Amino acid sequence: MRKILCVLVCVVFVVGCEQPKLEHKFTIGVSYSAEVDSLAKDGRLLLMLSTDDSDEPRFQINDGLNTQLIFGMNVENWAKDSIITFVDSVFGYPYESLKNVPPGEYNVQALLNVYETFNLSTGHTVKLPMDNGEGQQWQKSPGNLYSKPFKIRVASNGFENVSVNLDQVIPPIEEPKDTEWIKHVKVKSEKLSEFWGRDIYLGAHVLLPKGFEEHPEAKYPLMVFHGHFPSNFGGFRTTPPDPNMKPEYSERFSLEGYNVMEQQEAYDFYKRWNEPDFPRFIIIEIQHPTPYYDDSYAVNSASQGPYGDAITYELIPKIEKQFRGMGEGWSRFLYGGSTGGWEALAVQVKYPDEYNGCFAACPDPIDFRVYTLTNIYEDENAYFYKSAHKTLEVPSHRNYLGQIQSTLKQGNHLELVLGDKSRSGQQWDIWEATYSPQGDDGYPVRIWDKKTGDIDHEVAEYWKENFDLRHILERDWDKLGDNLKGKIHIYCGDMDNYYLNNAVYLMEDFLESTTDPYYEGEVKYGDRDEHCWNGDPDQPNAITRLRYNSMYVPKIMERIEKSAPKGADLTSWRYK
Repeated sequence: MRKILCVLVCVVFVVGCEQPKLEHKFTIGVSYSAEVDSLAKDGRLLLMLSTDDSDEPRFQINDGLNTQLIFGMNVENWAKDSIITFVDSVFGYPYESLKNVPPGEYNVQALLNVYETFNLSTGHTVKLPMDNGEGQQWQKSPGNLYSKPFKIRVASNGFENVSVNLDQVIPPIEEPKDTEWIKHVKVKSEKLSEFWGRDIYLGAHVLLPKGFEEHPEAKYPLMVFHGHFPSNFGGFRTTPPDPNMKPEYSERFSLEGYNVMEQQEAYDFYKRWNEPDFPRFIIIEIQHPTPYYDDSYAVNSASQGPYGDAITYELIPKIEKQFRGMGEGWSRFLYGGSTGGWEALAVQVKYPDEYNGCFAACPDPIDFRVYTLTNIYEDENAYFYKSAHKTLEVPSHRNYLGQIQSTLKQGNHLELVLGDKSRSGQQWDIWEATYSPQGDDGYPVRIWDKKTGDIDHEVAEYWKENFDLRHILERDWDKLGDNLKGKIHIYCGDMDNYYLNNAVYLMEDFLESTTDPYYEGEVKYGDRDEHCWNGDPDQPNAITRLRYNSMYVPKIMERIEKSAPKGADLTSWRYK
Protein backbone atom coordinates (compact mmCIF):
# COMPACT_ATOMS: atom_id res chain seq x y z
CA MET A 1 0.00 0.00 0.00
CA ARG A 2 2.85 2.32 0.86
CA LYS A 3 4.39 1.60 -2.60
CA ILE A 4 1.10 2.42 -4.35
CA LEU A 5 0.82 5.74 -2.53
CA CYS A 6 4.40 6.56 -3.47
CA VAL A 7 3.71 5.88 -7.15
CA LEU A 8 0.57 8.04 -7.09
CA VAL A 9 2.47 10.91 -5.53
CA CYS A 10 5.15 10.65 -8.24
CA VAL A 11 2.52 10.63 -11.02
CA VAL A 12 0.80 13.70 -9.57
CA PHE A 13 4.17 15.43 -9.31
CA VAL A 14 5.11 14.64 -12.94
CA VAL A 15 1.72 15.71 -14.29
CA GLY A 16 1.83 18.89 -12.28
CA CYS A 17 5.24 19.71 -13.73
CA GLU A 18 4.19 19.25 -17.40
CA GLN A 19 4.43 22.39 -19.55
CA PRO A 20 1.07 23.73 -20.76
CA LYS A 21 0.37 22.84 -24.40
CA LEU A 22 1.14 25.59 -26.88
CA GLU A 23 -1.93 27.03 -28.59
CA HIS A 24 -1.69 26.86 -32.38
CA LYS A 25 -2.51 30.13 -34.10
CA PHE A 26 -2.53 31.00 -37.78
CA THR A 27 -3.60 34.57 -38.42
CA ILE A 28 -2.36 37.30 -40.75
CA GLY A 29 -4.06 40.69 -40.89
CA VAL A 30 -4.14 42.69 -44.14
CA SER A 31 -5.04 46.34 -44.63
CA TYR A 32 -4.48 48.92 -47.33
CA SER A 33 -3.20 52.43 -46.96
CA ALA A 34 -5.08 55.63 -47.79
CA GLU A 35 -1.93 56.77 -49.57
CA VAL A 36 -2.59 54.31 -52.40
CA ASP A 37 -6.40 54.57 -52.50
CA SER A 38 -9.15 56.06 -50.37
CA LEU A 39 -12.13 54.32 -52.00
CA ALA A 40 -13.75 51.15 -50.70
CA LYS A 41 -12.71 48.10 -52.72
CA ASP A 42 -14.21 44.91 -54.13
CA GLY A 43 -11.98 42.11 -55.28
CA ARG A 44 -10.00 38.99 -54.55
CA LEU A 45 -7.50 39.37 -51.72
CA LEU A 46 -4.51 37.07 -52.13
CA LEU A 47 -1.92 36.16 -49.48
CA MET A 48 1.33 34.55 -50.63
CA LEU A 49 4.18 32.84 -48.80
CA SER A 50 7.45 31.88 -50.44
CA THR A 51 10.69 30.13 -49.46
CA ASP A 52 12.34 31.32 -52.70
CA ASP A 53 14.22 34.65 -52.49
CA SER A 54 14.80 34.93 -56.26
CA ASP A 55 11.66 37.00 -56.91
CA GLU A 56 8.54 38.44 -55.31
CA PRO A 57 6.01 35.81 -54.21
CA ARG A 58 3.37 37.19 -56.61
CA PHE A 59 5.54 36.07 -59.54
CA GLN A 60 6.11 32.56 -58.14
CA ILE A 61 2.58 31.16 -58.15
CA ASN A 62 1.96 28.51 -60.82
CA ASP A 63 0.68 25.01 -61.54
CA GLY A 64 4.14 23.43 -61.67
CA LEU A 65 6.46 21.75 -59.21
CA ASN A 66 8.20 25.01 -58.27
CA THR A 67 5.08 26.87 -57.12
CA GLN A 68 4.96 28.76 -53.86
CA LEU A 69 2.00 29.17 -51.47
CA ILE A 70 -1.17 31.22 -51.94
CA PHE A 71 -4.46 31.75 -50.10
CA GLY A 72 -7.43 33.78 -51.30
CA MET A 73 -10.75 35.30 -50.27
CA ASN A 74 -13.34 37.71 -51.66
CA VAL A 75 -13.68 41.19 -50.18
CA GLU A 76 -16.58 43.57 -50.73
CA ASN A 77 -16.74 47.23 -49.87
CA TRP A 78 -13.40 46.93 -48.07
CA ALA A 79 -12.56 50.27 -46.50
CA LYS A 80 -9.08 51.74 -46.10
CA ASP A 81 -7.27 50.98 -42.85
CA SER A 82 -9.75 48.23 -41.91
CA ILE A 83 -8.18 44.82 -41.37
CA ILE A 84 -9.06 41.62 -43.20
CA THR A 85 -7.77 38.56 -41.36
CA PHE A 86 -6.54 35.34 -42.95
CA VAL A 87 -7.19 32.38 -40.65
CA ASP A 88 -6.73 28.64 -41.10
CA SER A 89 -10.19 28.19 -42.64
CA VAL A 90 -9.26 30.23 -45.74
CA PHE A 91 -8.71 27.96 -48.75
CA GLY A 92 -5.18 27.75 -50.12
CA TYR A 93 -2.86 26.08 -52.61
CA PRO A 94 -0.89 23.83 -52.59
CA TYR A 95 -1.69 23.61 -48.87
CA GLU A 96 -5.42 23.93 -48.33
CA SER A 97 -5.00 25.61 -44.93
CA LEU A 98 -2.50 27.88 -43.22
CA LYS A 99 -2.23 25.28 -40.46
CA ASN A 100 -0.59 22.93 -42.98
CA VAL A 101 2.25 25.34 -43.78
CA PRO A 102 5.51 23.69 -42.67
CA PRO A 103 7.70 25.51 -40.13
CA GLY A 104 10.39 27.71 -41.62
CA GLU A 105 11.22 31.17 -42.91
CA TYR A 106 8.97 32.70 -45.58
CA ASN A 107 8.61 35.86 -47.60
CA VAL A 108 5.07 37.11 -47.18
CA GLN A 109 3.19 39.33 -49.63
CA ALA A 110 -0.44 40.28 -50.24
CA LEU A 111 -2.22 41.61 -53.33
CA LEU A 112 -5.74 42.79 -54.08
CA ASN A 113 -7.03 41.90 -57.55
CA VAL A 114 -9.57 44.72 -57.89
CA TYR A 115 -13.08 43.95 -59.18
CA GLU A 116 -15.38 46.37 -60.98
CA THR A 117 -19.18 46.21 -61.24
CA PHE A 118 -20.80 45.39 -64.60
CA ASN A 119 -24.51 45.77 -65.29
CA LEU A 120 -25.05 43.30 -68.11
CA SER A 121 -27.69 43.54 -70.80
CA THR A 122 -28.98 40.17 -69.53
CA GLY A 123 -30.18 41.95 -66.39
CA HIS A 124 -27.46 40.54 -64.16
CA THR A 125 -24.94 42.49 -62.08
CA VAL A 126 -21.51 40.89 -61.76
CA LYS A 127 -18.18 41.89 -60.23
CA LEU A 128 -15.09 41.09 -62.27
CA PRO A 129 -11.52 42.27 -62.85
CA MET A 130 -11.43 44.68 -65.81
CA ASP A 131 -8.44 44.28 -68.06
CA ASN A 132 -6.22 47.34 -67.83
CA GLY A 133 -3.91 46.78 -70.76
CA GLU A 134 -1.93 43.87 -69.30
CA GLY A 135 -3.97 40.94 -70.63
CA GLN A 136 -5.66 39.79 -67.40
CA GLN A 137 -2.49 39.13 -65.40
CA TRP A 138 -3.41 39.64 -61.75
CA GLN A 139 0.25 39.89 -60.72
CA LYS A 140 0.79 43.01 -62.82
CA SER A 141 -2.64 44.49 -63.57
CA PRO A 142 -2.57 48.31 -63.28
CA GLY A 143 -4.59 49.52 -60.31
CA ASN A 144 -4.12 46.38 -58.22
CA LEU A 145 -2.80 47.03 -54.71
CA TYR A 146 0.05 45.03 -53.21
CA SER A 147 2.63 44.98 -50.42
CA LYS A 148 6.38 44.72 -50.50
CA PRO A 149 7.58 41.28 -49.36
CA PHE A 150 9.04 40.79 -45.90
CA LYS A 151 10.13 37.76 -43.94
CA ILE A 152 8.25 35.92 -41.22
CA ARG A 153 8.99 32.73 -39.34
CA VAL A 154 6.43 29.97 -39.08
CA ALA A 155 6.96 28.04 -35.85
CA SER A 156 5.67 24.60 -34.94
CA ASN A 157 2.66 26.25 -33.34
CA GLY A 158 2.02 28.59 -36.27
CA PHE A 159 2.24 32.37 -36.22
CA GLU A 160 0.21 35.34 -35.08
CA ASN A 161 0.29 39.12 -34.97
CA VAL A 162 1.52 39.31 -38.57
CA SER A 163 0.33 42.48 -40.28
CA VAL A 164 0.58 43.22 -44.00
CA ASN A 165 -0.15 46.63 -45.46
CA LEU A 166 -0.93 47.12 -49.16
CA ASP A 167 0.98 50.34 -49.73
CA GLN A 168 1.90 49.87 -53.41
CA VAL A 169 -0.21 50.27 -56.56
CA ILE A 170 0.66 48.79 -59.97
CA PRO A 171 1.15 51.69 -62.42
CA PRO A 172 -0.49 52.06 -65.86
CA ILE A 173 1.04 50.39 -68.90
CA GLU A 174 2.27 52.56 -71.73
CA GLU A 175 0.64 51.68 -75.02
CA PRO A 176 2.91 50.76 -77.95
CA LYS A 177 3.66 53.41 -80.55
CA ASP A 178 3.19 53.09 -84.29
CA THR A 179 6.23 52.39 -86.46
CA GLU A 180 6.81 52.29 -90.20
CA TRP A 181 5.79 48.63 -90.26
CA ILE A 182 3.46 48.13 -87.31
CA LYS A 183 0.27 50.11 -86.68
CA HIS A 184 -2.04 49.90 -83.69
CA VAL A 185 -5.82 50.02 -83.95
CA LYS A 186 -8.46 50.40 -81.26
CA VAL A 187 -12.15 50.13 -82.11
CA LYS A 188 -15.17 50.59 -79.87
CA SER A 189 -17.46 47.59 -80.26
CA GLU A 190 -21.12 48.51 -80.21
CA LYS A 191 -22.10 44.87 -79.77
CA LEU A 192 -19.85 44.30 -76.75
CA SER A 193 -20.56 47.70 -75.19
CA GLU A 194 -24.26 46.91 -75.22
CA PHE A 195 -23.67 43.51 -73.59
CA TRP A 196 -21.32 44.72 -70.84
CA GLY A 197 -23.14 47.98 -70.08
CA ARG A 198 -20.05 50.12 -70.68
CA ASP A 199 -17.69 51.01 -73.50
CA ILE A 200 -15.69 47.97 -74.63
CA TYR A 201 -12.86 48.23 -77.13
CA LEU A 202 -11.15 45.74 -79.39
CA GLY A 203 -7.57 46.28 -80.48
CA ALA A 204 -5.19 44.95 -83.09
CA HIS A 205 -1.54 45.18 -84.04
CA VAL A 206 -1.26 45.41 -87.81
CA LEU A 207 1.87 44.40 -89.73
CA LEU A 208 1.93 46.18 -93.09
CA PRO A 209 3.44 44.63 -96.23
CA LYS A 210 6.51 45.93 -97.97
CA GLY A 211 5.60 48.74 -100.36
CA PHE A 212 2.32 49.61 -98.68
CA GLU A 213 2.76 53.36 -99.21
CA GLU A 214 4.34 52.99 -102.66
CA HIS A 215 1.49 50.86 -104.03
CA PRO A 216 -1.81 52.63 -103.26
CA GLU A 217 -3.51 50.58 -105.98
CA ALA A 218 -2.90 47.32 -104.13
CA LYS A 219 -5.44 45.55 -101.95
CA TYR A 220 -4.24 42.78 -99.69
CA PRO A 221 -5.29 39.39 -98.30
CA LEU A 222 -5.58 39.23 -94.51
CA MET A 223 -3.87 36.78 -92.17
CA VAL A 224 -5.33 36.64 -88.63
CA PHE A 225 -2.85 35.29 -86.07
CA HIS A 226 -4.94 34.19 -83.09
CA GLY A 227 -3.46 33.63 -79.64
CA HIS A 228 -3.10 35.04 -76.17
CA PHE A 229 -3.10 38.77 -75.44
CA PRO A 230 -0.31 40.44 -77.47
CA SER A 231 1.23 43.57 -75.95
CA ASN A 232 2.60 44.38 -79.41
CA PHE A 233 3.15 42.61 -82.70
CA GLY A 234 5.65 39.90 -81.81
CA GLY A 235 8.38 38.19 -83.78
CA PHE A 236 9.22 41.09 -86.10
CA ARG A 237 12.50 42.96 -85.72
CA THR A 238 14.17 45.30 -88.22
CA THR A 239 17.67 44.98 -86.74
CA PRO A 240 19.94 42.04 -85.88
CA PRO A 241 20.03 40.71 -82.31
CA ASP A 242 21.34 43.09 -79.67
CA PRO A 243 25.08 42.32 -79.40
CA ASN A 244 25.10 43.39 -75.74
CA MET A 245 22.23 41.15 -74.68
CA LYS A 246 23.19 38.53 -72.11
CA PRO A 247 22.18 35.02 -73.28
CA GLU A 248 19.49 33.44 -71.10
CA TYR A 249 18.72 29.78 -70.51
CA SER A 250 15.26 28.53 -71.48
CA GLU A 251 14.10 25.94 -68.98
CA ARG A 252 11.11 25.09 -71.18
CA PHE A 253 13.26 24.15 -74.19
CA SER A 254 16.53 23.32 -72.39
CA LEU A 255 18.36 25.80 -74.60
CA GLU A 256 21.07 28.28 -73.67
CA GLY A 257 20.71 31.71 -75.26
CA TYR A 258 17.10 31.26 -76.33
CA ASN A 259 16.48 35.00 -76.03
CA VAL A 260 19.14 35.56 -78.70
CA MET A 261 17.47 32.95 -80.92
CA GLU A 262 14.15 34.77 -80.54
CA GLN A 263 15.65 38.03 -81.72
CA GLN A 264 17.44 36.32 -84.60
CA GLU A 265 14.22 34.63 -85.76
CA ALA A 266 12.38 37.97 -85.54
CA TYR A 267 15.04 39.59 -87.70
CA ASP A 268 14.99 36.68 -90.14
CA PHE A 269 11.24 37.11 -90.51
CA TYR A 270 11.73 40.80 -91.31
CA LYS A 271 14.15 39.79 -94.06
CA ARG A 272 11.73 37.17 -95.45
CA TRP A 273 8.92 39.74 -95.31
CA ASN A 274 10.99 41.94 -97.64
CA GLU A 275 12.07 39.30 -100.14
CA PRO A 276 11.02 40.10 -103.74
CA ASP A 277 8.91 36.95 -104.16
CA PHE A 278 7.25 36.96 -100.74
CA PRO A 279 3.49 37.51 -101.12
CA ARG A 280 2.23 40.83 -99.76
CA PHE A 281 -0.24 40.28 -96.93
CA ILE A 282 -1.62 42.17 -93.97
CA ILE A 283 -1.14 40.27 -90.69
CA ILE A 284 -3.05 41.19 -87.53
CA GLU A 285 -2.81 40.08 -83.92
CA ILE A 286 -5.99 40.88 -82.01
CA GLN A 287 -6.38 42.28 -78.50
CA HIS A 288 -9.66 41.02 -77.10
CA PRO A 289 -9.20 40.48 -73.36
CA THR A 290 -12.35 40.02 -71.29
CA PRO A 291 -13.00 40.33 -67.55
CA TYR A 292 -12.51 36.54 -67.46
CA TYR A 293 -9.25 35.98 -69.37
CA ASP A 294 -6.53 37.39 -71.60
CA ASP A 295 -8.75 36.79 -74.62
CA SER A 296 -12.34 35.90 -75.43
CA TYR A 297 -11.76 32.72 -77.44
CA ALA A 298 -13.12 34.73 -80.40
CA VAL A 299 -16.64 33.25 -80.28
CA ASN A 300 -20.01 34.37 -78.94
CA SER A 301 -20.75 33.09 -75.44
CA ALA A 302 -23.44 33.50 -72.82
CA SER A 303 -21.27 35.04 -70.10
CA GLN A 304 -18.74 36.97 -72.20
CA GLY A 305 -20.95 38.29 -74.95
CA PRO A 306 -20.73 38.40 -78.77
CA TYR A 307 -16.98 38.50 -79.25
CA GLY A 308 -17.13 36.35 -82.37
CA ASP A 309 -19.51 38.74 -84.11
CA ALA A 310 -17.64 41.79 -82.82
CA ILE A 311 -14.30 40.59 -84.22
CA THR A 312 -15.65 39.30 -87.53
CA TYR A 313 -18.19 42.02 -88.31
CA GLU A 314 -16.83 45.09 -86.52
CA LEU A 315 -13.07 44.95 -86.00
CA ILE A 316 -11.86 43.13 -89.12
CA PRO A 317 -13.90 45.17 -91.65
CA LYS A 318 -12.60 48.41 -90.13
CA ILE A 319 -9.01 47.20 -90.34
CA GLU A 320 -9.50 46.09 -93.93
CA LYS A 321 -11.02 49.45 -94.84
CA GLN A 322 -8.22 51.42 -93.17
CA PHE A 323 -5.36 49.33 -94.60
CA ARG A 324 -6.79 48.36 -97.98
CA GLY A 325 -7.69 44.78 -97.25
CA MET A 326 -9.75 42.99 -99.88
CA GLY A 327 -12.61 42.60 -97.44
CA GLU A 328 -13.88 39.28 -98.78
CA GLY A 329 -14.04 35.85 -97.19
CA TRP A 330 -11.86 34.14 -99.82
CA SER A 331 -8.97 36.49 -98.89
CA ARG A 332 -8.98 35.93 -95.09
CA PHE A 333 -7.02 33.20 -93.31
CA LEU A 334 -6.77 32.09 -89.68
CA TYR A 335 -3.90 30.48 -87.79
CA GLY A 336 -2.57 30.08 -84.26
CA GLY A 337 -1.44 27.63 -81.62
CA SER A 338 -2.95 26.31 -78.39
CA THR A 339 -5.66 28.83 -77.47
CA GLY A 340 -5.05 30.38 -80.89
CA GLY A 341 -5.32 26.96 -82.52
CA TRP A 342 -8.77 26.38 -81.01
CA GLU A 343 -9.80 29.90 -82.02
CA ALA A 344 -8.62 29.46 -85.59
CA LEU A 345 -10.63 26.26 -86.01
CA ALA A 346 -13.67 27.47 -84.06
CA VAL A 347 -13.91 30.75 -85.98
CA GLN A 348 -13.62 28.88 -89.29
CA VAL A 349 -16.41 26.52 -88.21
CA LYS A 350 -18.64 29.27 -86.78
CA TYR A 351 -18.08 31.63 -89.73
CA PRO A 352 -17.44 29.28 -92.67
CA ASP A 353 -18.07 31.87 -95.42
CA GLU A 354 -16.05 34.68 -93.82
CA TYR A 355 -12.66 32.89 -93.90
CA ASN A 356 -10.92 30.71 -96.46
CA GLY A 357 -8.76 28.45 -94.33
CA CYS A 358 -7.55 27.74 -90.82
CA PHE A 359 -4.24 26.34 -89.63
CA ALA A 360 -4.81 25.12 -86.08
CA ALA A 361 -1.73 24.04 -84.16
CA CYS A 362 -1.97 22.13 -80.86
CA PRO A 363 -5.57 23.33 -80.38
CA ASP A 364 -7.27 23.33 -76.99
CA PRO A 365 -9.70 20.38 -76.70
CA ILE A 366 -11.74 20.12 -79.91
CA ASP A 367 -13.64 17.01 -78.77
CA PHE A 368 -14.97 17.03 -75.22
CA ARG A 369 -14.92 13.25 -74.98
CA VAL A 370 -11.25 13.91 -74.30
CA TYR A 371 -11.36 17.26 -72.55
CA THR A 372 -7.64 16.70 -72.00
CA LEU A 373 -8.11 13.35 -70.17
CA THR A 374 -11.74 13.71 -69.08
CA ASN A 375 -14.86 12.55 -70.90
CA ILE A 376 -17.29 15.17 -69.65
CA TYR A 377 -20.24 13.18 -71.01
CA GLU A 378 -19.52 9.82 -69.38
CA ASP A 379 -17.12 10.36 -66.47
CA GLU A 380 -18.66 11.14 -63.10
CA ASN A 381 -15.62 12.91 -61.69
CA ALA A 382 -12.92 14.93 -63.41
CA TYR A 383 -10.23 14.69 -60.72
CA PHE A 384 -10.07 10.95 -60.02
CA TYR A 385 -10.13 7.80 -62.10
CA LYS A 386 -13.04 5.53 -61.34
CA SER A 387 -11.97 2.72 -59.00
CA ALA A 388 -13.57 0.73 -56.22
CA HIS A 389 -10.46 0.63 -54.05
CA LYS A 390 -7.81 3.03 -55.36
CA THR A 391 -7.52 6.81 -55.30
CA LEU A 392 -5.65 7.93 -58.40
CA GLU A 393 -5.65 11.56 -59.57
CA VAL A 394 -6.01 12.47 -63.23
CA PRO A 395 -2.81 14.16 -64.48
CA SER A 396 -2.93 17.46 -66.37
CA HIS A 397 0.65 18.11 -67.51
CA ARG A 398 3.49 15.86 -68.68
CA ASN A 399 6.77 16.14 -70.53
CA TYR A 400 7.64 14.18 -73.67
CA LEU A 401 8.74 11.22 -71.53
CA GLY A 402 5.37 11.14 -69.81
CA GLN A 403 6.65 12.46 -66.48
CA ILE A 404 3.87 14.29 -64.61
CA GLN A 405 4.22 17.83 -63.26
CA SER A 406 0.65 18.52 -62.12
CA THR A 407 -2.84 17.07 -61.79
CA LEU A 408 -6.28 18.30 -62.79
CA LYS A 409 -7.29 18.70 -59.16
CA GLN A 410 -4.23 20.75 -58.27
CA GLY A 411 -4.65 23.13 -61.20
CA ASN A 412 -8.32 23.68 -60.47
CA HIS A 413 -7.67 24.23 -56.78
CA LEU A 414 -5.14 26.91 -57.65
CA GLU A 415 -7.81 28.59 -59.77
CA LEU A 416 -10.30 28.38 -56.90
CA VAL A 417 -7.82 30.24 -54.70
CA LEU A 418 -7.30 32.93 -57.35
CA GLY A 419 -11.03 33.48 -57.80
CA ASP A 420 -14.41 31.80 -57.41
CA LYS A 421 -17.26 31.98 -59.98
CA SER A 422 -14.83 31.32 -62.88
CA ARG A 423 -12.94 34.52 -61.99
CA SER A 424 -9.39 33.17 -61.65
CA GLY A 425 -8.32 34.39 -65.09
CA GLN A 426 -6.81 30.95 -65.73
CA GLN A 427 -7.25 28.14 -68.26
CA TRP A 428 -10.00 25.91 -66.85
CA ASP A 429 -12.08 28.92 -65.83
CA ILE A 430 -11.95 30.58 -69.24
CA TRP A 431 -13.12 27.38 -70.91
CA GLU A 432 -16.01 27.47 -68.44
CA ALA A 433 -16.66 31.17 -69.01
CA THR A 434 -16.71 30.58 -72.77
CA TYR A 435 -18.61 27.29 -73.05
CA SER A 436 -21.09 27.33 -70.14
CA PRO A 437 -24.59 28.76 -69.95
CA GLN A 438 -25.03 31.81 -67.79
CA GLY A 439 -26.24 31.08 -64.27
CA ASP A 440 -28.97 32.83 -62.31
CA ASP A 441 -26.29 34.94 -60.62
CA GLY A 442 -24.90 36.13 -63.96
CA TYR A 443 -21.71 34.05 -63.77
CA PRO A 444 -20.92 30.91 -65.83
CA VAL A 445 -22.39 27.65 -64.56
CA ARG A 446 -19.72 25.23 -63.35
CA ILE A 447 -18.96 22.21 -65.52
CA TRP A 448 -17.86 20.46 -62.33
CA ASP A 449 -17.65 21.18 -58.62
CA LYS A 450 -14.37 23.06 -58.29
CA LYS A 451 -13.42 21.38 -55.01
CA THR A 452 -14.56 17.82 -55.60
CA GLY A 453 -14.48 17.45 -59.40
CA ASP A 454 -18.03 16.04 -59.67
CA ILE A 455 -19.27 16.71 -63.24
CA ASP A 456 -22.60 18.39 -64.08
CA HIS A 457 -23.78 16.47 -67.15
CA GLU A 458 -26.56 18.93 -67.93
CA VAL A 459 -23.90 21.62 -68.41
CA ALA A 460 -21.85 19.12 -70.43
CA GLU A 461 -24.72 18.74 -72.89
CA TYR A 462 -24.83 22.52 -73.36
CA TRP A 463 -21.09 22.48 -74.08
CA LYS A 464 -21.61 19.64 -76.57
CA GLU A 465 -24.24 21.38 -78.65
CA ASN A 466 -22.53 24.76 -78.71
CA PHE A 467 -18.73 24.34 -78.50
CA ASP A 468 -17.69 20.72 -79.05
CA LEU A 469 -16.16 21.34 -82.48
CA ARG A 470 -15.96 17.68 -83.53
CA HIS A 471 -19.61 17.13 -82.54
CA ILE A 472 -20.74 20.30 -84.35
CA LEU A 473 -18.92 19.30 -87.52
CA GLU A 474 -20.33 15.79 -87.44
CA ARG A 475 -23.84 17.00 -86.62
CA ASP A 476 -23.86 19.71 -89.31
CA TRP A 477 -21.54 18.38 -92.01
CA ASP A 478 -24.38 18.24 -94.51
CA LYS A 479 -24.77 22.02 -94.06
CA LEU A 480 -21.13 23.00 -93.44
CA GLY A 481 -19.18 20.57 -95.60
CA ASP A 482 -19.29 22.45 -98.90
CA ASN A 483 -18.16 25.69 -97.21
CA LEU A 484 -15.35 24.02 -95.23
CA LYS A 485 -13.90 21.74 -97.92
CA GLY A 486 -10.16 22.36 -98.15
CA LYS A 487 -10.14 24.84 -95.24
CA ILE A 488 -9.28 22.69 -92.18
CA HIS A 489 -5.62 22.02 -91.30
CA ILE A 490 -4.66 20.70 -87.84
CA TYR A 491 -1.20 19.99 -86.38
CA CYS A 492 -0.26 18.52 -83.00
CA GLY A 493 2.64 16.78 -81.28
CA ASP A 494 1.81 13.26 -80.16
CA MET A 495 3.30 14.00 -76.74
CA ASP A 496 1.50 17.29 -76.21
CA ASN A 497 2.08 18.39 -72.61
CA TYR A 498 -1.66 18.86 -72.04
CA TYR A 499 -2.80 15.69 -73.86
CA LEU A 500 -4.40 17.81 -76.59
CA ASN A 501 -3.43 15.26 -79.24
CA ASN A 502 -6.13 12.91 -77.91
CA ALA A 503 -8.93 15.16 -79.17
CA VAL A 504 -7.12 15.67 -82.48
CA TYR A 505 -7.13 11.89 -83.03
CA LEU A 506 -10.91 11.81 -82.68
CA MET A 507 -11.34 14.84 -84.91
CA GLU A 508 -9.17 13.17 -87.54
CA ASP A 509 -11.30 10.04 -87.37
CA PHE A 510 -14.36 12.09 -88.23
CA LEU A 511 -12.72 14.23 -90.91
CA GLU A 512 -11.32 11.20 -92.70
CA SER A 513 -14.79 9.61 -92.66
CA THR A 514 -16.42 12.52 -94.45
CA THR A 515 -17.96 12.09 -97.87
CA ASP A 516 -20.06 14.32 -100.04
CA PRO A 517 -17.86 16.24 -99.59
CA TYR A 518 -14.58 14.86 -98.30
CA TYR A 519 -12.96 17.53 -96.14
CA GLU A 520 -9.81 17.83 -98.34
CA GLY A 521 -7.65 19.29 -95.55
CA GLU A 522 -4.86 17.77 -93.49
CA VAL A 523 -4.11 16.52 -89.97
CA LYS A 524 -0.46 15.91 -89.05
CA TYR A 525 1.41 14.84 -85.91
CA GLY A 526 4.91 15.50 -84.63
CA ASP A 527 6.65 12.40 -83.31
CA ARG A 528 7.45 12.86 -79.60
CA ASP A 529 6.79 16.61 -80.01
CA GLU A 530 5.38 18.53 -77.09
CA HIS A 531 3.09 21.56 -76.91
CA CYS A 532 2.91 23.38 -79.29
CA TRP A 533 4.10 21.59 -82.45
CA ASN A 534 2.75 23.40 -85.51
CA GLY A 535 3.51 21.33 -88.54
CA ASP A 536 7.21 21.55 -89.44
CA PRO A 537 8.79 18.06 -89.20
CA ASP A 538 12.32 19.41 -89.73
CA GLN A 539 12.56 21.86 -86.81
CA PRO A 540 11.93 21.57 -83.05
CA ASN A 541 9.13 23.40 -81.25
CA ALA A 542 11.55 26.00 -79.95
CA ILE A 543 12.13 27.22 -83.50
CA THR A 544 8.84 26.56 -85.29
CA ARG A 545 6.83 28.46 -82.67
CA LEU A 546 8.74 31.56 -83.80
CA ARG A 547 7.80 31.08 -87.47
CA TYR A 548 3.99 31.11 -87.45
CA ASN A 549 3.79 34.24 -89.60
CA SER A 550 5.59 32.69 -92.56
CA MET A 551 5.30 28.91 -92.31
CA TYR A 552 1.71 28.67 -93.60
CA VAL A 553 2.18 31.16 -96.46
CA PRO A 554 2.83 28.48 -99.15
CA LYS A 555 -0.35 26.64 -98.11
CA ILE A 556 -2.33 29.89 -98.12
CA MET A 557 -1.07 30.75 -101.61
CA GLU A 558 -2.06 27.31 -102.84
CA ARG A 559 -5.49 27.79 -101.32
CA ILE A 560 -5.91 31.23 -102.94
CA GLU A 561 -4.98 29.97 -106.37
CA LYS A 562 -7.39 27.05 -106.05
CA SER A 563 -10.39 28.83 -104.55
CA ALA A 564 -10.37 32.52 -105.50
CA PRO A 565 -13.60 33.47 -107.30
CA LYS A 566 -13.60 34.41 -110.96
CA GLY A 567 -12.40 37.96 -111.46
CA ALA A 568 -10.70 38.15 -108.04
CA ASP A 569 -7.66 40.39 -107.70
CA LEU A 570 -4.65 38.08 -107.72
CA THR A 571 -2.09 40.55 -109.02
CA SER A 572 -2.15 44.00 -107.39
CA TRP A 573 -0.61 42.62 -104.18
CA ARG A 574 2.02 40.43 -105.89
CA TYR A 575 4.44 43.22 -106.72
CA LYS A 576 8.19 42.72 -106.19
